[in-house]
Amino acid sequence: MPASRLSFKERATYCLSPAAKRLFTLMDEKKTNLALSADVTSGEELLALATQMGPFICVLKTHIDIINDFTPALTHRLRELAQEHDFFIFEDRKFADIGNTVKHQYAGGIYRIAEWADIVNAHTLPGPSIMQGLAEIGRKKNRAVLLIAELSSAGNLMNDDYRQETLNMAEKFADIAIGFITQHALSSDPHWINLTPGVKLQEGGDNLGQQYITPKKAILENGSDIIIVGRGIIEAKDPLAEAKKYRDLGFSCYLKRCQS
Repeated sequence: MPASRLSFKERATYCLSPAAKRLFTLMDEKKTNLALSADVTSGEELLALATQMGPFICVLKTHIDIINDFTPALTHRLRELAQEHDFFIFEDRKFADIGNTVKHQYAGGIYRIAEWADIVNAHTLPGPSIMQGLAEIGRKKNRAVLLIAELSSAGNLMNDDYRQETLNMAEKFADIAIGFITQHALSSDPHWINLTPGVKLQEGGDNLGQQYITPKKAILENGSDIIIVGRGIIEAKDPLAEAKKYRDLGFSCYLKRCQS
């Protein structure tokens, strides 16, 4: 049976990463494949979104370095909310440096990302040393890394060769690399998790190069597993109602794919 027709529960059995197995299981049990991109600039806003949306999402995606009033108490509280509502925290750090540097960026500094983020992501441009550095910190904490294969911005430079090299690198670190930030599934192997940013109910774009695709296109046509939605929810008149709409649509598209 093609991997795209396997359920999240079935795909969990193929995972080489404990984090990937937990995420697939969570998605199956909560019946959600929605990730909320919480691109807000205050700790209060971030915690309010995590509290309100937590029951309906599988992943909360943060940009911790845009929080104007960051303190360690913020990430401590985020972890409590993640445990209470059963979602993963994904810090969208986009590491892009040599292994020794990313090791310190991941473990230290003022943010101490490895202490509270279940998932981080990384560009593969620096080569395998970036994964070596992240793995040195993340393995002992059962953390996970997503490799960036495609972005939703117009004119990005990630061509077919780049995507293939990204997949090759992931395969060498499959105990900690759990999948990809991508617009299309890179592989039919069932243990990879594909997360697609730039998802909205209507296709379109903004004036800074963002390109939006629909949940249906992301999941049914492009093979995505998790849709990442930000402004489509946060800027809605009723963000909670909109989050439920995306959750229901995303999960129904996944179920339809399994049955096709």
